[in-house]
Amino acid sequence: MIAPISTTRSDRAATAFRVGLFGNLGSGNIGNDCSMEAVLRYLRADHPDVIVDAMCGGAATVRDRYGLSAIPLFWYQKYEQQTSGVTSVALKVLGKGIDVFRTASWVRRHDVVIVPGMGVLEASLPLRPWGFPYAMLLLCASGRLFRTKVALVSVGAGVINQRLTRWLFTSAARLSFYRSYRNVGSRDAMRQRGLDTAHDHVYPDLAFALPAPLAEPGDPQTVCVGVMAYHGSNDDRGHGDRIYSAYVGAMKGFVRWLVDDGRSVRLVVGDTNGSDDRVVEEILADLRESRPGLDPARAAAQPVANLADVMRAMQPAGSVVAIRFHNVLAALKLCKPTIAISYSPKHDALMADMGLPEFCCQVGTLEVDLLINLFKELQSHSAQLRQLLTERDETSEKLLKSQFAELSAVLFSAAGRRIPRNPRLGTSQQMSDSR
Repeated sequence: MIAPISTTRSDRAATAFRVGLFGNLGSGNIGNDCSMEAVLRYLRADHPDVIVDAMCGGAATVRDRYGLSAIPLFWYQKYEQQTSGVTSVALKVLGKGIDVFRTASWVRRHDVVIVPGMGVLEASLPLRPWGFPYAMLLLCASGRLFRTKVALVSVGAGVINQRLTRWLFTSAARLSFYRSYRNVGSRDAMRQRGLDTAHDHVYPDLAFALPAPLAEPGDPQTVCVGVMAYHGSNDDRGHGDRIYSAYVGAMKGFVRWLVDDGRSVRLVVGDTNGSDDRVVEEILADLRESRPGLDPARAAAQPVANLADVMRAMQPAGSVVAIRFHNVLAALKLCKPTIAISYSPKHDALMADMGLPEFCCQVGTLEVDLLINLFKELQSHSAQLRQLLTERDETSEKLLKSQFAELSAVLFSAAGRRIPRNPRLGTSQQMSDSR
């Protein structure tokens, strides 16, 4: 639990820095929330006197869990459980206009707004242009209008085929004050969209800055399997059910093989809004039907509410197979030999940066036999991989400390200007060189 940063002005000077956090925070995605936690820890340690609040997807959760003042990302959110049909559509359209003024008013009250990590410039999962992409444009345009420094910190970006979504995100990024990316591919994607990225740095994902339990080898006979309700990317809206069935079918087959091989399975999710729970239930139901005599303790779900819970669930395991990006990252932080099931270039980039590119398989071509063979290969190199991951984790933590120092200079210094790019810091190539 992050100790709350004060959110009132009662005992502060009127000139105290006001910092806003913006994004789909508190809405059930563990990865998004852990990025916010990393920024909150940085602010608490390096800038304890700033006043922090949030404009986010899950305002109630952010208020309750982190003690921050928070308002909803969209005006319509307060009505979405109460209306339907034509009324719902009308209120959503009305809300797009109201959100222009809501966002501008909120941004104007801040000196700095930080978008903490997340894939805020990509569309690797289904996304509507008039949702979050529109909100990002309103944020960055308001920042430019009111001279509020909007910082996109260690964010993800990617190729976007939908023209309007691409334009909204690119325009938002162009209007931001500071940008850094969580991998080289993200920066390259923005450069290909015509953005000047000469002063944009690459740093590791913010989650690497969070504390982790002691890295232990774990039981080689215990495997942690991270699953999600995967229905394809933003380009796959018409084939979501087929994609989901193929993915879940492969995971059922792989889990059956694991228990037949004498292993125990711990199932974890990466979203706390219940969307991933269906996959866990289907896998366990398949085991009950196909392996009726199996001890239920051999395959069980591990409840999680945040990244710390995910890491605690993974700690006793000897290896991890996961699809959710921050489940993969949690396993790597724990130095667990890991197979990533990739649905986005961010998975491939993370595994390459951590020295495990050969253990990243694509969800679109996922087959049980392929996964089994890859798992056997992973097991045969467990000791070497744990040592490699220990070194890479240390380097990632050091680079994030450099980024936080850079943020302090860029966002909180009296000069308040973007500093020149330091060629010794902040790129995946530099990370590789330092290893």
